[in-house]
Amino acid sequence: MQFLRILLVGTLLLSLLACQQTGERPVMKIGYMNCNSEEETMKRFQPLTKYLSDQLNVDFQAIPVDTQDFPERFAAGEFEFTHTNSLVYVIMREEQQIELLATEMRGNYGSHTAGTIVSKKGSGIKTLEDIKGKRMIFGPQLAPSGYLAQYDLMLRSGIDPELDIAYYAIPTGSFKHEKVAYAVYFDQFDVAALPALDLELMTRDGKITAEDFNILGQSPIFPYCTFGARKDVDPELLKKFRQVLVDLSEAETVDYQGESLKVLASAWIDGFEALSDSDYDLLREMAKRANMPPYQEF
Repeated sequence: MQFLRILLVGTLLLSLLACQQTGERPVMKIGYMNCNSEEETMKRFQPLTKYLSDQLNVDFQAIPVDTQDFPERFAAGEFEFTHTNSLVYVIMREEQQIELLATEMRGNYGSHTAGTIVSKKGSGIKTLEDIKGKRMIFGPQLAPSGYLAQYDLMLRSGIDPELDIAYYAIPTGSFKHEKVAYAVYFDQFDVAALPALDLELMTRDGKITAEDFNILGQSPIFPYCTFGARKDVDPELLKKFRQVLVDLSEAETVDYQGESLKVLASAWIDGFEALSDSDYDLLREMAKRANMPPYQEF
């Protein structure tokens, strides 16, 4: 019996030693909300995931998730960390008590963004009042700067989208916000709900010019895409995760698939900022006025 005890202890010690020698690390998953496609999302965020793994000594795995499926899959425990738009963060904060880590910075507004309503120059539609009786195209309903911000802007301007707009649609593929802009440019719709960031980037890249569109109105700015985590994740790991993101500079690189890549540039991100949950209150007020999740009433 004594021999068996010694043998068992020896086996356990050898197993622990083998784990140390092979460098085994805990495995955790990050759910990334799909942007234009699963392929694009993984291309953007896998280098960042590798960088986080290297910095935190955790084997993080990137999981692409469709926007409408995110809250349900998070609730089912498929991943510990999340990267979503700010409205999906608000929904999961309300329903799952998700922890806020850091907010993505991109474009002129940094860690914030806004929604605009635009028309084509020369259309005769120059003010918000002019959109009554017109045809309007939105981005996806869970896109805070492609649907919610504009819907709320109209409500606060005395325009009821359900009564005052002749017709509005969320066509298949409208998650690619460039398509929303082109739908107005090529006269398929009269008015578009376009994220301010996409308007900025398309102008910067020469896809449109400032003379192509009238900006009829713009929402207040609110937080942009957001990293979060399950409430039961080790608080010390959350603190380190947040700090790694906030400390990321444009010069930081990661070795990924045989290449040395700049982490932020690969992810199309300018940096990260540690905001407070109260910074999302403006978005919550928008969602309540527009009868949107997580406050929707039937």
